[in-house]
Amino acid sequence: MTEAVIVATARSPIGRANKGSLVDLRPDDMSAQIVRALMAKVPQVKPDEVEDLIMGCGQPAGEAGFNIARVVAVLSGLDNAAGVTVNRYCSSSLQTIRMAAHAIKAGEGDCFVAAGVETVSRYASGASDTAPNPVFKKPGERTKARAAGGQPTWTPQQGIADMYIAMGQT
Repeated sequence: MTEAVIVATARSPIGRANKGSLVDLRPDDMSAQIVRALMAKVPQVKPDEVEDLIMGCGQPAGEAGFNIARVVAVLSGLDNAAGVTVNRYCSSSLQTIRMAAHAIKAGEGDCFVAAGVETVSRYASGASDTAPNPVFKKPGERTKARAAGGQPTWTPQQGIADMYIAMGQT
């Protein structure tokens, strides 16, 4: 089985939300700069050899919307690479590494760019996560009420299954 390896890495400086030197950078432009820097580290890899740019994004909306992975692929000169945006919130970029490794091991390609982007400073108000399914309203209200205090008294006998119940009796 083919093994997957990481041959180069690149990242942006860490910025502070809503202030600092990165506040005016769009997430797609910033990501394209980083991907170009990554590709410059491995000149043996030609842009048309990259199968896919897999990009994690915790809030893929607004400037980070429109399948930001494909947008970044085009902006960074990887015109023939496909692009897929992955949302696993805080672990989105970690998931992209797993996806690229799995694709290589499965024989789906030899070269992938796994990346992630998050620019909290650039979130557009109301662009994402503003219309949750109403079925989740009551649990949300319960969570807010309990977070505010007044939690009911809890004893270990409440709500915990007895670990000695035999299979088939549960």
